[in-house]
Amino acid sequence: MNPLSILLIGLAMSTDAFAAAVGRGAAMRRPRFRQALRAGLIFGVIEGVTPVIGWLLGTAAARYITVLDHWIAFTVLCLLGLHMIWNGCRPGAQDAPQRHGFWALAATGLGTSIDAMAIGVSLAFLDVHIGVVAVVIGLCTLVMVTIGIMLGRVLGALAGKRAEVAGGVIMIVVGAAILYEHLSGAA
Repeated sequence: MNPLSILLIGLAMSTDAFAAAVGRGAAMRRPRFRQALRAGLIFGVIEGVTPVIGWLLGTAAARYITVLDHWIAFTVLCLLGLHMIWNGCRPGAQDAPQRHGFWALAATGLGTSIDAMAIGVSLAFLDVHIGVVAVVIGLCTLVMVTIGIMLGRVLGALAGKRAEVAGGVIMIVVGAAILYEHLSGAA
């Protein structure tokens, strides 16, 4: 596999994380670059580890992972999105401090990285160094999520009090897009 192909895989795997990060950034109260970088690191590590896990699972579990990956991602992202919408619509929700801790970011990162695990499974059948691919995917995701959080900051300021609702809708749309991509590709 040539370096351009590996880079394109890294960018493709980071696009859904980017969209989720825009939603997260819109829900945060004026996130600073340090917070965006932290989110990028969390997403990047998760997105970089999951193809290795998939690669290790290899052929034995390939059928099960590719059958369920899109459903898992859809469910996790929809639940997170619905939770964000609910928090944004609650009376007094905007007065409460916004929580975007490690576990919330990790759950979002996991939801957007399930497809990377399936990519790892498929890479087990190719002559490719999984460590290089995993690092490229992780770095692309780090950059894309950091940019997404900062872009979400701008969108959050424009959206005002309902930024968390908008972020929740984005999460659900990302989950639905993942599901649609897999179901339409399987048909």
